Amino acid sequence: MINKLLPARHQRLIVGSFFGLLVLLGLLLHRDYGVSADERVDRLNGMVNVKYIAELVVPALVRNQAGYELIPPLKNYIENDHGVAFEIPMALVSFVLTRGDAQAAYYLRHFCIFLVFVAGVYALFRLSTLYLKSWRWGLLTALLLVISPRLFADAFYNAKDIVFMSLFTLGIYSLLRFVRQPTLPRALLHALITALAVDIRILGMLLVAFTVGMLGLEVLFRPNDQRTANRQLIKGAGVYLAATPVAILIGWPALWEAPFANLLASFHSLSKYPFRGTLLYWGNTIHLPVDPMPWHYIPGWILVTTPVAYTLGAAGGFLLTLFALLKQWRTFLQTPEHRQNLLLLLWLLVPPLLVIGLNSILYNAWRHLFFIYPALLILAVRGLYYLYCLARYASRTRAWVASLLLVAAGLEGVYTVVRMVRLHPHQYVYFSFLPPSAAERLFELDYWGLSYREGLEWVLAHDPNPQITISGNPSYLDNNMLILPPSQRARLRYIPSHAETPTEACYFLTAYHYYGARPKTYPDSLGREVYTIRADGLRIFSVFKRW
Repeated sequence: MINKLLPARHQRLIVGSFFGLLVLLGLLLHRDYGVSADERVDRLNGMVNVKYIAELVVPALVRNQAGYELIPPLKNYIENDHGVAFEIPMALVSFVLTRGDAQAAYYLRHFCIFLVFVAGVYALFRLSTLYLKSWRWGLLTALLLVISPRLFADAFYNAKDIVFMSLFTLGIYSLLRFVRQPTLPRALLHALITALAVDIRILGMLLVAFTVGMLGLEVLFRPNDQRTANRQLIKGAGVYLAATPVAILIGWPALWEAPFANLLASFHSLSKYPFRGTLLYWGNTIHLPVDPMPWHYIPGWILVTTPVAYTLGAAGGFLLTLFALLKQWRTFLQTPEHRQNLLLLLWLLVPPLLVIGLNSILYNAWRHLFFIYPALLILAVRGLYYLYCLARYASRTRAWVASLLLVAAGLEGVYTVVRMVRLHPHQYVYFSFLPPSAAERLFELDYWGLSYREGLEWVLAHDPNPQITISGNPSYLDNNMLILPPSQRARLRYIPSHAETPTEACYFLTAYHYYGARPKTYPDSLGREVYTIRADGLRIFSVFKRW
């Protein structure tokens, strides 16, 4: 109804305003976040690959650059199993625009990651519009992604999982566009997006599997009177299958010397990544790689970190979609809409099932599977749309029930926005329904170490001494010192320590992660607690002072 009332130019104005405001929001907030645990390694990975390429193209020029010898060679580099489709451009842009200014480099990096996230939000809008046949419901789906607290925070510093989620969503959208109109330009575009996704994370190969499956179903079940379209589809499929591996190879320099062997090594790392550490999950400590991952690790984390209305809506949308397929189980593959719905369900279900089946090692909550979240949101909005239809057209009792559920969902959406504002910039410790005391006891909190930035800034602001000694987790401290102004960074001197055997440092900073994930009372020898970060009631960080 609204689609018919609003002229196309007004729809474009609303959609354009939404995404314009989203970019503006990124401009306003991108300087607020600390440096995550992976960012220094990811930046270095980009530099390593740029150095490798430059040595092949302009060896004399690159060897004259300052700091050349500090960048490791690509061969046998430990991060070779991670794609660099984002990190190579980021390294080049950072080199040109920031010229060694670490603070400026991280600010630029955070904004660029957010811009990729905006592209993913736009892809979800278009994809959801296609699935739900309404631009306004598509825009609601995009809005729900923005007001998903954990993903919103990660959209500023997580260059692996957020970038991959955005590209994977673009890949699903380009796949459906290619299936609907199988032209060679669309085949090439889909090949490029697939390659970029693979060159971020090897799980992008799922796009290849989904593409082959969808194209096979199209050829098998399209009516005979569409033979011309089928021939175009087969030609396009050939172009896609030929172009994709070439594009993957171009975008991943670590594959150049031995493409198949190195790709297989990356697959092996995917299923058995050699992570050693401890996780806190539902109050149980998991020692990796000794202890097995619980099969419910992914759904458990999704449940406690996704707004309840989204989860319930997704459950309803999932059942509606599944029942629609089962109702026509003999013939559903013959209907294009049902084939698309099958793809949506596979997008949501196959990755978690692969993780469970392969007993893959995961850590840092469920960030490795963020890329299934857009599928969950499309199903959630489908569930909300069903309630909307009931509220408008069902009998009085059912309409009242549906209306109440819609109002409750809307109120939780508003409350989620309020909580995001209260949490800022610590939305990464959002829990949907757990009270703070339970969340502190049952789950990991600041596994990225981002709160160290705020702790360091507090120490610098409240201690006038020209030289300040600090201790705590060295990696987290080093990372977050890089985003401080150089003059302030120079005032800090790190002294190694351990929670049980502290050194003579004046300040001890902790996010309660490495020394037992639960907040606890530290020895008196560390001094008194002089500063605490509480994120919407959660105690996530403390500064202790010895004198």
